[in-house]
Formats: sequence, C-alpha cells, structure tokens
Amino acid sequence: MDRWQAMRIFVQVVESGGFAPAAKVLHTSPPSVTRAIAKLEEQIGTRLLVRTTRSLKLTAAGEGYVADCRRILAEIAEAEANAAGSFIHPAGLLTVTAPALFGRIHVLPVILEFLDLYPAIQVKTVFVDRVTNLVEEGLDVAVRIAALPASGLIARRVGSVRQVLCASPDYFESFGKPESPQDLVHHRIIGRDGLFGHSEWLFGRDSSIRVPISARLICNTNDAAIAAAVAGWGLSRFQSYQVAQEIEAGRLKVVLADYEREPVPIHIVHAEGRMVSARVRAFVDFAAERFRRHPGMHAGFLEDR
Repeated sequence: MDRWQAMRIFVQVVESGGFAPAAKVLHTSPPSVTRAIAKLEEQIGTRLLVRTTRSLKLTAAGEGYVADCRRILAEIAEAEANAAGSFIHPAGLLTVTAPALFGRIHVLPVILEFLDLYPAIQVKTVFVDRVTNLVEEGLDVAVRIAALPASGLIARRVGSVRQVLCASPDYFESFGKPESPQDLVHHRIIGRDGLFGHSEWLFGRDSSIRVPISARLICNTNDAAIAAAVAGWGLSRFQSYQVAQEIEAGRLKVVLADYEREPVPIHIVHAEGRMVSARVRAFVDFAAERFRRHPGMHAGFLEDR
C-alpha cells in the first residue's frame, strides 16, 4: 500500500507540475509530498525528477516510470471496480478525447445522450487537435480521424470523411471554378496551420497529383478558415464534417470531387487490457452505433454541389 500511495503521489506531482499543487490536490502538505518522492527515488535507486526553484522535469527514468505508474494505478482501479461490480454495471469517470471541432459537433451530442442513459457515469472530455497517448495521459476512449498504425490499442472503425475543396458561390461567380488541381495556382487560397497547412496539396486516390500552394491567408483555426471561405475570399480544403452544414445550406460548394484523395477512416479507440470496464464497453458500443447511422460519418454523404 505504501508503494501504491507513493506511485499515486508521483503521478499527481507530474500532472500538477509541482509539489505544492500536488499536495493541494492530495489534501496533504508539500513536505509530505517531498518526503514521499524522496523515499520513492531511494527505494528505486534512481532520480525520477529534476527540481529547480522554477521548474520540475522528468528524468529519462522518470518518463518511463510515470507511464508504468499510470498503467499500474489504472489496473488497480479496474480491479477495485471489478470487485465492486462496476464491470457489470457502468459507473465511474470516463475520459473521452477527440479532435476539437469533431468533438464539439459530433462527439459531444453522443456523450450527452449517453449520460442521460447511464446516470452513474461521469464523463470528462479532452477535445484537442493533437494525437493523445491514451495510456500515458490516463484517457479511456479516443475518436480518431486517421489511418491507424499497428499498436496495442483496440480500434473500431465507425465511418470515414472526405477531404473536400470548396469556396462560396460568390467566390466562384467572381473568379470561376478550377477545372483541375493545376488551376489552383490561379486562385486565392486560404491556408491553415496543421493538417492542410502545407506548401503543396495532394490530389487523386493515390495522392499522386502534387500542386504547389501559396496561401495569402493562413488561419490558425478551422473556424477562421471556414468563415473566410464562407465570406467569399478564397478556396480552402477541409475535412467534410467540418463544412457539412455550410455545404448543406449552400454557403459553400465543393469542387474537384473527382480528384479527391482516399477518404479518411474514423475509429473509436481504447486501450487493450485484461479487463475492459463496463463504462468503456458501454460507451464504445453506444457511440459506434450512433456514429455508424449518422450520415455525416459516411464519406459519400456530400455530393459535388
């Protein structure tokens, strides 16, 4: 129990970014936290943290150890939940991560419906535009829009999305429509940091068509790029779910659909383990069913309009 408690304190120090913040979360004193970490390092025989007056950093050994601690603590929590019966009846905290805009548009409504169905479950959302590490960050379920590499995670495919090129009707009336990807060099381009913020765009099912892109407007958020496209300033490229409402309403129109790349799969992912809690199993089953019957989860749901 002492070692388990020391692991818990160590993880909290890392997540809180310091001894005093961790002590506050743990309802103890900073000296108690300091002594616990010192004793843990002594027992292990290596330094886990590098402490200065202004910062706290993990050593190489500490980086590996904190990941192992999170896994061990999660397995202890699962064992306790199993003994208490929550592997039969969904209960407890469920942490769900997804891309920010997709999470707000599609994942959050599913979560709200799920919470109404399971009153003993609490959900924490982590909607961020980066690839999260489920094990190291203590996350239960991820919704990912990507072709996934081989890993120790369980992935369930629930749909796919397209990468669409679009602009407003006003833009096309003023500047015309491109007839091929090569025509884009003559058009105003709205670029973005991140996924499509490259100096060239790829087209074709096999991504064999390469077109150099020079964006005069570069947006750091999807919302800003969508707003600029709707305002008629230029052409931009989005994942289909991001602009589905604008296309359905006629505020944006898709072009060059015949040159689009292979659709991108949508997966629901969770960590593989000896035990999968009822709350994870219930949410994955529930979300997969909702996503699979949602028209926005199918790459062909938008026609070239």
